[in-house]
Amino acid sequence: MAGDALSAVEHVFRQEKGRVLAGLMRRFGDLGLAEDVLQEACRKALELWPRTGIPDQPAAWLSAVARNAGLDQVRRAGKSIIMDAELILSSLPASAMEEPQAIEYDRLRLLFICCHPALAPEAQVALALRTLCGLSTAEIARAFGVAEAALSQRLLRAKRKIAEARIPFELPPAQDLPPRLAQVLHVIYLVFSEGYCASGGDVLLRADLCAEALRLGRLLDSLQPDQPEVQGLLALMLLQASRGPARLSPEGYLLTLEEQDRRLWQGDLIAEGLALLELALPARAPGPYQLQAAIAALHAQAPTASQTDWRQIHVLYGALLRHKPEPLILLNAVIACAMAHGAAHGLVWLERLETVPSLANSHYLHAARADLLRRQGDRAGALAAYAQAALLASNTVERQYLLRRQGEMRLPLV
Repeated sequence: MAGDALSAVEHVFRQEKGRVLAGLMRRFGDLGLAEDVLQEACRKALELWPRTGIPDQPAAWLSAVARNAGLDQVRRAGKSIIMDAELILSSLPASAMEEPQAIEYDRLRLLFICCHPALAPEAQVALALRTLCGLSTAEIARAFGVAEAALSQRLLRAKRKIAEARIPFELPPAQDLPPRLAQVLHVIYLVFSEGYCASGGDVLLRADLCAEALRLGRLLDSLQPDQPEVQGLLALMLLQASRGPARLSPEGYLLTLEEQDRRLWQGDLIAEGLALLELALPARAPGPYQLQAAIAALHAQAPTASQTDWRQIHVLYGALLRHKPEPLILLNAVIACAMAHGAAHGLVWLERLETVPSLANSHYLHAARADLLRRQGDRAGALAAYAQAALLASNTVERQYLLRRQGEMRLPLV
């Protein structure tokens, strides 16, 4: 029973932390206090649930217990920090769970706090992952490639800044929304990206993070309708998420776009993403998310990998680089060039990219070289590049893919 209680608490913490924490934040206006009392409620659940059973609405139970613990701290009364669970539940009004729309907008308010310009940019994503997505400090530290102690201090400084600056728990006024929007979009997509391809650890996909990013994207779209870049980001995430069921083999191996069974792609997500893109493009204000969504759309609409319109994708990457001249986007542009015009063109460009420090030590560059050398039939070169890429990869599933490719290159030609 204790194991069931622990699993239930962990599930609620992962799936519902953002909603519960946002409600506590609205009530108390103190992120540190809200996190503390939610943690205390989880501890109490681990004590009680093995004896009393898991409640029908565990998230509501945790919300109520945490709320009363917070009130207790605020009032500095002498009563017990945690009231009896049955008394708490019986005292809840019928509207304890509140209107769904109000609950969701609490999460959006919390996201805007995480992305407030008063906070350091490197703290914003970490804070969103911690508060909205329920990731542990250790998990976030691993994703960012920093020491856990350093990340703890980063999060502590961010929460202290929120309290000191008295950042209100509210959405920005209409006139302040556009300049704040870009950073919020950035953070949502980074959350999605960490779920779509985890930067470290033993799993490639984190469905909970992808779902949270999609939920926030839809909320933002409802808050800011007819905003092309909001629509573009949501379309991009939907089109990428549609491939989820096909990205791993039954044995758990990573499958590239060429290897995926496209019959497993989720047609409803593709249709929703394409419809959003159609709504965004007539505004004739192409931004980076719309361009990336357009690239994803070309992949989604190709019946087979060989029928992919790589020439158009190469053109779109050229436009994207004018908005975001970033190393990984440049690398993807080079790969698109190679697929459109031949591996030799891509290899020439890859040599130039080796002078970019962040790419020279990235497994993505060496994996791209290995693939192009494989296509050219250079077995020795491909073997060396796959080995280097596998050495640099921090995600176990990606490393296994690279080692599998390396093993296939060692097989004798038939």
